[in-house]
Amino acid sequence: MIQEVIVVEGKDDVSAVKKAVACQIISTSGFGYPEDLFDRIRQAQKRCGVIILTDPDYAGERIRNEIAKQVPGCKHAFIPREAATHKGNIGVENASVAAIRKALETCRTEREGVDRYVQTDMIQLGLCGGKGSKDLRIRVGRLLGLGYGNTLQFMRRLNHFDITDEELKSAIKEATHERETI
Repeated sequence: MIQEVIVVEGKDDVSAVKKAVACQIISTSGFGYPEDLFDRIRQAQKRCGVIILTDPDYAGERIRNEIAKQVPGCKHAFIPREAATHKGNIGVENASVAAIRKALETCRTEREGVDRYVQTDMIQLGLCGGKGSKDLRIRVGRLLGLGYGNTLQFMRRLNHFDITDEELKSAIKEATHERETI
């Protein structure tokens, strides 16, 4: 059983997560937040910790950011977009049991004040401004459990989740090797 409370967007997400792991879950009901939502998440964070697992889309990212702003110190789990898409519908409810478990196993805690990477690093590492940089970010994000983000979002995640140079370079090497073998 997972000790932390997992925060998801809707009832279908609750069902999908419960199939994957034994845990307590709080649903945000999408953007229709119940009045006491943030109080319940704060209480859960104090009691046993919180993992945010929202859809890999714009709405999910907005909900994730709002929760993180209101309740600092939450862990973040990301399901890759391709693992959460079915017939054009993107959501946690479409992810396999294995994809949900992997996202929860690789969740990370956000840290403030860590700015290891800047825009020039992103360019030098091939994560920005070059042919295939988006594809590389997708692969590296999947390997590091960070999900997808544009260059700025991805750089913020690298910094906020305190990804070391060694972790990043190892993931880039593996992602590059993956791309070459396809």
